[in-house]
Amino acid sequence: MSQELDWIWPRLKQTSRWWKFCSYGVIAGVGFVAKCVIAFFNKARAFNLNILLSAIEHRSPGIPLLTVSNHHSCFDDPGMWGLFPLRIALNTNKIRWSLAAHDICFTQRLHSWFFMMGKCIPVVRGAGVYQPAIDLCIDKLSRGEWVHVFPEGKVNMTKETLRLKWGVGRMVYESAVVPLVIPIWHIGMDEILPNEPPYYFRFGKTVTYNFGQPIDLNPLVQRLRASNATEIEARKAITDHIQEAMYALQRETEALHKNC
Repeated sequence: MSQELDWIWPRLKQTSRWWKFCSYGVIAGVGFVAKCVIAFFNKARAFNLNILLSAIEHRSPGIPLLTVSNHHSCFDDPGMWGLFPLRIALNTNKIRWSLAAHDICFTQRLHSWFFMMGKCIPVVRGAGVYQPAIDLCIDKLSRGEWVHVFPEGKVNMTKETLRLKWGVGRMVYESAVVPLVIPIWHIGMDEILPNEPPYYFRFGKTVTYNFGQPIDLNPLVQRLRASNATEIEARKAITDHIQEAMYALQRETEALHKNC
């Protein structure tokens, strides 16, 4: 674990008024750019977006929200949120916390501050499920906040079927309140911002988003606890359940995208 990240954790865990003020600027600026790229310069087709919007704005107080999605482009986040109405897209109090690769987004102090203000949490890929990034996500969920993760663990440029990382299972199992989990699948984001040079936004492309039905993991978590399942067994069972829902949503989204 890189000690260069140690100064970040207390600032993200207990955000100051100054941090929140700066965060408004970063969230609003990035949200506006995402809105322009997705909604104005490309064709976005969204299915069941109301499911996520309702969860963001109307879920019961104290209930955390965990969204999981495939990862095909570096623009996936914030590109996905370009669908949102401005009252959400530009609002730092409503927008998600998100994991971001430390070796890409947190390599310099200025870059680190920018992504911190954008509510990004540096995750060290390959460091396992017991690392500060996962701990902080559990803390945010336990406070009833919204956390978004890419459980494939990387930008899946080959679009192969990957085993989801168990960190998402730990987040669900160890949150003080079992989160409401919403899977998301999208197709076409890598055509808007390709993964190979030259790296610039393309216009006139079509991207399809599909928001799945909320996954109620309470019964599964209760069974695991009642059976005294080990931490490994619990993480695997929860991750498997989410993986099944995600890849079922993939098949549905691919069919929808073909008809666009």
